[in-house]
Amino acid sequence: MTLRLHDTMTREKRDFVPADPQRVTMYVCGPTVYNFAHVGNFRPVVVFDVLFRLLRHLYGEDAVLYAANVTDVDDKINAKAAEEGVAIGVVTDRYLAAYNADAAKLGALPPTFQPRATRTMDAIVAMIARLIDNGAAYAAEGHVLFDTTAYADYGKLSGRPLDEMIAGARVEVAPYKRNPADFVLWKPSKPGEPLWESPWGPGRPGWHIECSAMIEQTLGLPIDIHGGGIDLVFPHHENERAQGVCATDDRTYSRFWLHNGFLNFGEEKMSKSLGNVALAHDLLAAYPGEAIRWALLVGHYRAPLEWNSELLDQARRSLDRLYGALQRADEVVAYASHPADAFLTALEDDLNTAQAMAELFRLASKLETGAPEEKARAKGELLASAGLIGFLTADPETWFKGGVDEALKSRIDGLIAARDEARRAKDWPQADRIRAELTALSVEVMDGPAGATWRLKEQV
Repeated sequence: MTLRLHDTMTREKRDFVPADPQRVTMYVCGPTVYNFAHVGNFRPVVVFDVLFRLLRHLYGEDAVLYAANVTDVDDKINAKAAEEGVAIGVVTDRYLAAYNADAAKLGALPPTFQPRATRTMDAIVAMIARLIDNGAAYAAEGHVLFDTTAYADYGKLSGRPLDEMIAGARVEVAPYKRNPADFVLWKPSKPGEPLWESPWGPGRPGWHIECSAMIEQTLGLPIDIHGGGIDLVFPHHENERAQGVCATDDRTYSRFWLHNGFLNFGEEKMSKSLGNVALAHDLLAAYPGEAIRWALLVGHYRAPLEWNSELLDQARRSLDRLYGALQRADEVVAYASHPADAFLTALEDDLNTAQAMAELFRLASKLETGAPEEKARAKGELLASAGLIGFLTADPETWFKGGVDEALKSRIDGLIAARDEARRAKDWPQADRIRAELTALSVEVMDGPAGATWRLKEQV
């Protein structure tokens, strides 16, 4: 099957055809690093990591170039640095390191490039200068603004009329603007804020121009895929596309635009400004990274996803089932080393991870109930399929018993053996007493046809 992706620009699924199959390019908007990232921030990280992995599988690992940027100068960063009395680099280095560590624990591969705005200033200034030369931007009172009337397709990506875009963006009404919708490419820094030199005076860039310049510098324009959260369609991606097109001779900018749905907490989008956040850093102390990753992928990436503890608990139970099948089939030698066809078909249908996960359970059932040759093939396809999207990367015993020191492990194994003996002797009161002791140790016992297995209810 051909990879088909839903393109926000055309509002339909289309066959994905890169400009150059030997150089497939993808850019995804990354974090603003002034605090720990909440789990909603990691939905695009995990979603586009799956796409990155799939593209590498289809075109070859060396053929796919993936850039995910870092915004490391911003009002919130400036405020945090001022509060701590440090340079902004101290804040951004700290939280970028934490962000990358959390992303790795969630199974995200490092992007090929991770450009930072503060290290792209020459390219930003050069792009702004080209926009002025092309008649698409103008300088006014220390600012440089993009002239939205210079781009006839402004609003095409978001599908909004100009008056609605102006209202939706809550644009600043300033006397130096030619048009209400014009947006800032360069602005003066406030006293005490970081600044960079430019032909229009010392200052710093606007948010939108940073991404266009980083894309051009790391990947070149146009690119094959541009991704991000649905909240970025307008104004960020609309503005980014407008200035990026007007700064080059190519009208494409990106062949595909992909956007993931919100992660909702209750009835609202998860957001630091609303205070309804669950930090990934905290969740990773209580749940395995694979369980959080599974929860983020259990629904279709374009749909909203309701976030709650039950979603996480169900994700862990789902992985328990898959790891349990592998544990019980430890003696089976894997035969196939490639993903199952049905699994790939699901992924190639606009990243249908829910259907792909269903295929993993189908393979796990075959592993446990099939004929010997069928079991061998199912095990190989299960490992290859799950591994393609970042799952079943641990040894099954480590998954269930990871973090347990040898003394506790020995004690638990002894209690499990004693409980099994009591059950065989039909000494149910003794079996129940032992199970209660195991529960007090935060051990969950899972009885199965091949005997009892166990895991800790929480990581220790």
